[in-house]
Amino acid sequence: MTRTDFAWAALGGDPALVSRISAVAREGVLPARLPVRGTARACVAVCALAGAELTAGRTGGKVPEVRVDDGAVATAFHSERHLRVDGREPVNFAPLSRFWRTADGWVRTHANYPHHQKRLLGALGVPEGRGSLTEVVAEVLAERSAIEVEETVYAAGGLAIALRTPGRWAAHPQGRAIAAHPLVTRERLDTAPVRPLVPLAGDPLLPAAGVRVLDLTRVIAGPVATRTLALLGADVLRIDSPRLPEIDDQHADLDFGKRSATLDLSARGGRSAFEELLAEADVVVTGYRPGALDRFGLSPGALAERRPGLVVAQLSAWGAYGPWSGRRGFDSLVQVATGIAEIEGSAERPGALPAQALDHGTGYLLAAAVLRSLTEQAREGGTRLVRLALARTAAWLMDGSAHGDEEPADTSYEPGPWLAETDSDLGRLRYARSPVSFAGGPFDWARPPGRWGTDRARWA
Repeated sequence: MTRTDFAWAALGGDPALVSRISAVAREGVLPARLPVRGTARACVAVCALAGAELTAGRTGGKVPEVRVDDGAVATAFHSERHLRVDGREPVNFAPLSRFWRTADGWVRTHANYPHHQKRLLGALGVPEGRGSLTEVVAEVLAERSAIEVEETVYAAGGLAIALRTPGRWAAHPQGRAIAAHPLVTRERLDTAPVRPLVPLAGDPLLPAAGVRVLDLTRVIAGPVATRTLALLGADVLRIDSPRLPEIDDQHADLDFGKRSATLDLSARGGRSAFEELLAEADVVVTGYRPGALDRFGLSPGALAERRPGLVVAQLSAWGAYGPWSGRRGFDSLVQVATGIAEIEGSAERPGALPAQALDHGTGYLLAAAVLRSLTEQAREGGTRLVRLALARTAAWLMDGSAHGDEEPADTSYEPGPWLAETDSDLGRLRYARSPVSFAGGPFDWARPPGRWGTDRARWA
């Protein structure tokens, strides 16, 4: 079974439809010891196929052919690196987001946001105004064990992960919990009636046209999913708390095709505005820790009660199960915990995947799960729940023996053909176009990102 077959089966798709996919393999694409190229291609392929399937359901025609090009996939998986804003390169990692030597190994920290940096320094007892922070943190960590750092920083609400081997992760309670769950968890929560989608016509064909998506995600994986839904025609409204800062370059890269508003869900006015949006929504996508939004009535069950027939898509770092289910996490940290960093590194230093492939790959799988859920809801009804986790995608990536070999590639790769430029309120943007493509489908987003948080919290 190929990786594409496996991913499509995990999504509940008809296996016969995989024959609609063709691929262009290219050398020099996402080189790694693990099968990153094939996994990335599979994630994009099943996302495009899910879009093509939904298109056929709305036009009454055949499922359009899907063509996946490794060049487009690799360029999109590096979208944050290819971004330029008025010619300026983005800053993707802060100085304190990196590997550090400890007394007995290595630890990786994540401190891209100011509140994460503050918690990290507080947990380590390092005042922010004390000399060179990088040097001081290095000195402090060199005297502590990696596991002690991990536990101390997480207890303070920060982000740090000790480097583990694949074997140690497999024996860890969270590793065992991850292995016991499918790549994509799919549930039907009730017997809500079918919510039919109107027939689709036009050029290009936009399978998600008329679909309203509430986007409560941050960082990479969730926004990759929702910008893909926006590409395919959905009205995507990103909702953020006014209390959480956003990184400007991250917004410029990840919010193509969307609108962006802020709502304080802890205030009566914010909750009321959200309920009005929910009353007309078709999809809710969340990217916070499992249970973190439940106090706002955003658990799957509570959403299903208020909006039967909804598609609820949940993304997390570690999964909604196991002892780490409540922990924050990012792609770089999941690579360290699961043993990927040990596999991709050397005896002298841990390594990393050639892209944040867990984020990007999971993002396309999440979009595919939403599209397939819309197809199933239109046929059979029911409120639909899908859950994905970066750590589960990591387990699939590391299971290289079960899903076929990488195909030989005889075509070279340069990113130029998959880059584009546009003017925006943020400046002149150079960006990576979406790799999701099927016959008759969209070529690019209908709009660039606007300024973060400045749109009105209402449907277009």
